[in-house]
Amino acid sequence: MIDLVADLLAYIDRSPSPYHAVAETERRLRGAGFGQLEERSVWDLTPGSKSFVVRGDGSLIAFQVGSSMPAKGGFRLVGAHTDSPNLRLKPLPDVGAHGYNQIAVEPYGGVLLHTWLDRDLSLAGRVTIPGPDGPQVVLLDFARPLLRVPNLAIHLNREIREQGLKLNAQNHLVPVAGLEGGPKLRELIATELRAQEIADTAPETILGIDLMAYDTQPASVSGARGEFIHSARLDNLASCHAAVSALIACEDGDLPPHTRGIVLYDHEEVGSRSATGAAGPFLAETLERVVAGVKGGEPQGLARAMANSLLISADMAHAVHPNYSDKHEKGHRPVIGKGPVIKINNNQAYATDAVTSGVFVSLCEEEGVEPQYFVSRSDLACGSTIGPITASKLGIRTVDVGNPMLSMHSCREMAGTADVQPMVDVLTAFFS
Repeated sequence: MIDLVADLLAYIDRSPSPYHAVAETERRLRGAGFGQLEERSVWDLTPGSKSFVVRGDGSLIAFQVGSSMPAKGGFRLVGAHTDSPNLRLKPLPDVGAHGYNQIAVEPYGGVLLHTWLDRDLSLAGRVTIPGPDGPQVVLLDFARPLLRVPNLAIHLNREIREQGLKLNAQNHLVPVAGLEGGPKLRELIATELRAQEIADTAPETILGIDLMAYDTQPASVSGARGEFIHSARLDNLASCHAAVSALIACEDGDLPPHTRGIVLYDHEEVGSRSATGAAGPFLAETLERVVAGVKGGEPQGLARAMANSLLISADMAHAVHPNYSDKHEKGHRPVIGKGPVIKINNNQAYATDAVTSGVFVSLCEEEGVEPQYFVSRSDLACGSTIGPITASKLGIRTVDVGNPMLSMHSCREMAGTADVQPMVDVLTAFFS
């Protein structure tokens, strides 16, 4: 049996950017017999077809057609997101001051800025270069310490003890890349592309860059009894891993009537408003094409399918913090290692209701898992997920869930080893 904790750590380490997360997911899906569909082609699907489609390099939908027509069998979907808060490069990133070469960055999403100080950072993402048939996109991961945002010594900032750390995103988060006179970013990129035998491209011919910083320290297991996972990007690659692991674990021989699938979105951390985000048309268009692509389809197929479908929106949940327990609603304080969390918000920041919550609770009971519950305090704003966005666009019943974690949106986050298997088991039961 696969060691899911070790497999999760490997998945995260191979996914320093949303584009790498999709590439790693593609690799796993291909190994399980899934074939890629092109959006510009006509889809010809039959019961049992295992396929995936990618949009914008950072979003992916994978599915296996059920034994019934989608209009009758509906869909069972698990949604998650591939992006995480981080520092992303500006278009013309080369800057310098006082003898240093630096790289201009912009915070992406709700970054805990101070956690990026004094880290060994690298760069990963995608680069557009000239190709034989026009611009070509390649993935790049420097995979070594390259940047650092140094803290200011306490001798020059003694007021930090009384006033706390105050960072200005424009002035205080510019990473140091080297000393004055060193190579510029495009030179570094061209050299790295050649060194990794990806492409032989001159610096001046690079057409575009979409790179982001990440902590080079690999994911690890910690704690006196190995209770914890320490890693970057647990929010929300842990849920992506659970979704794809569950889909792959389903047995082909026992095909259910419903079509089962996963949707991994980019841009959730910045509101999902993009062509590849949950607020865009990617999922709706894909489901419509699946309904139409299965031979023998019937009229009004998509609307009928949605009326018989369910989405599990899987996004990591807030565990109770032992030093800040007053920030949590009494009676709704999830604990790391105690299983999946059902997230509820009466103001619809989460899409869970009594019906969809009941479905998830029933699945947990089948697997011998006891779910936990999270609601925000009434005087604290609630976070958001892809759940309500997807539900409102498709009219699909939705439940918001996630595994408990600490240090959410930190450069390095914390979750529980005991929570990995139960979530995969429940999602597998949902698909099956």
